[in-house]
Amino acid sequence: TITFSGNKEFDNDELKEALKNIGLAEGRVYNKSVLDTVEQELRRQYYSHGKYSVRINSTVTPLERNRIGISIDVSEGTVAKIKDINIIGNHLFDEDELKDEFELTVPTWYSFFSKDDQYSKQKLGADLEKLSSFYQDKGFLKFNIDSTQVSITPDKKDIYITINVTEGEQYTVDEVKISGKLLYPDDLLFSTVRLRAGDIFSRRMIVDTTDALTDLMGDDGYAFANVNAIPDVNEEKKTVTLTFFIDPGRRIYVRQVNVAGNSRTRDEVLRREMRQIENAWMSGADIERSRTRLLRLGYFTEVNVETPAVPGSPDQVDVNYSVVEQPSGQLLAGLGFSQSQGIVLNSSVTQENFLGSGVSFGFNLSTSEVDEAYGINYTNPYYTPDGVSRGFSVLYRSRDAAELNISDYTTDLLTGKVNYGFPISETNTIFASFGYENIKMKLGSLPAREIIKFVVDNGDTYDNWVGTAAWVDDNRNSSALFADRGTYQSLNLKATVPGSDLEYYKITYRHQRFHPLTRHWTMALNGEIGYGDGYGSNNDLPFLEHFFAGGVSSVRGFEDNTLGPKDSFGDPFGGDFRLFGNAEVILPMPFVSKEDTAWRMTTFLDAGNVFAEPGDFSFDELRYSVGVGVRWLSPFGPIKLSLAQPLNDEDDDEIQNFQFTFGQNF
Repeated sequence: TITFSGNKEFDNDELKEALKNIGLAEGRVYNKSVLDTVEQELRRQYYSHGKYSVRINSTVTPLERNRIGISIDVSEGTVAKIKDINIIGNHLFDEDELKDEFELTVPTWYSFFSKDDQYSKQKLGADLEKLSSFYQDKGFLKFNIDSTQVSITPDKKDIYITINVTEGEQYTVDEVKISGKLLYPDDLLFSTVRLRAGDIFSRRMIVDTTDALTDLMGDDGYAFANVNAIPDVNEEKKTVTLTFFIDPGRRIYVRQVNVAGNSRTRDEVLRREMRQIENAWMSGADIERSRTRLLRLGYFTEVNVETPAVPGSPDQVDVNYSVVEQPSGQLLAGLGFSQSQGIVLNSSVTQENFLGSGVSFGFNLSTSEVDEAYGINYTNPYYTPDGVSRGFSVLYRSRDAAELNISDYTTDLLTGKVNYGFPISETNTIFASFGYENIKMKLGSLPAREIIKFVVDNGDTYDNWVGTAAWVDDNRNSSALFADRGTYQSLNLKATVPGSDLEYYKITYRHQRFHPLTRHWTMALNGEIGYGDGYGSNNDLPFLEHFFAGGVSSVRGFEDNTLGPKDSFGDPFGGDFRLFGNAEVILPMPFVSKEDTAWRMTTFLDAGNVFAEPGDFSFDELRYSVGVGVRWLSPFGPIKLSLAQPLNDEDDDEIQNFQFTFGQNF
């Protein structure tokens, strides 16, 4: 038998499998030299995890029938921390600027979960490569790392790293040439070149140019094109002549596009999202775009693609997509909580992929301290073969505005509408809807003067014909919840038809941008601006359509819907103009696998407010807050939490530092 004790860094089964590969396993002949090798390998593994004080003791115990038992006791010790990183030989750049390129660092307040203060030979190697790239991207072609010393203190707790470098001279680009088998006009080829004569030499720009030329040919079927950058260095003038040599190779065609793993979803639902066509030449951009479109359907947790060569055919490949389906239908009876709505009871039957057809159908019922709502909706995303969508929806909602921190009144809304979507490009869609709504309003015991006046002027029942139009440009690489790169923007117009009881219009523009900072860290920028007004018989935007701000959906740290103008009782009244935005850094959740996309942690800066009209806008009136947030797509429904601190709150602002919702979409 082989037993382990004291090991926390590695799983017992993994250790046994690793030892078996070395030659030490239950049932095999015992060899003392193999056991010594095992101890050395274990130490090496612990060293690679920064545990240099590890102690390993092996005990061999004779057993009956010519057998032995091996007990391996491990005292792991603590992880050695980097005490200092010293760079010697740098004259042109400050040491702190160079160390900003490193993943390894001395301990910081967030090192307990980033572990960037734990030495690793692999991480140091990657950091040295980053250091070389930093200099070579700035023209130091002959930059060299002369030596690297890593020393550890006698107690095995602290590590010192010393890096000796020679910066060398800075080189510039003298001339850029393109040679080889050229398939495109010179002006098109040179438009992809990132370097020009007179520029500072940059290895990164060379790599970007070779990638751009490769992609250009890859999109036209030359999937295995080869581009080599050949530098000709003039040591006397400190210049470089660059020649990009192009070998496009053979044009590759796609024989078949195959999909596997879709046990519920019909094949045609997936194939209508394909942009790579069979029997056409292979396009890397079309293959990746097809993958993105499949992922954004929301029916699959994973979409992978492979392009194996067709046996016996040198110029053909198959494109094989494999998908992992997720449940697209829900029969839900749930309980949730929102600080703006209190306890939320909801039940729904929804099917985003009805019978595998891609059609969405749902019936929803929810009740809370704020709302009681019943709704039914239907959408066919391919009402026509070219991607025009059509849908219908009917909704009844009874709302108590006082529970939303607004004034004392209730509304009953009954609405029905038909909507269409018209794709105008790969990422752009125009949406339009038209419908009827009936609103009945009932004043509470103490309504504000502004609301009483509105009822006197307009009555308490309103029949409106409402049209909407929207333009959406969605270039994100995944769904809204998991995007880590790309942009999203939308322009929305809502207006009632002349002759409706309430005549008004509202315009809203929203912009989102996602930019990856590292493999797992993303910068997200979000902004929204909205304006509305009345026309015809309504001089102002009806207060029922006012914009509000504050809370988890706009400026966190302030209570929901409480920012902006107040009514005669000092309650939030909203306004005709709203502006807000936020900047977030999305990072992995501590103590959760970085690959687990169900968790997201953010640090954020929010800013925004609501104004009675655009002329009242002032930057001095914007409210700001900072904080951290967590989102978890749990098995019981989405959970969103935030802890925010307002930066410039006024005496009459209503503060709510901790905010969360559970069981609602976000």
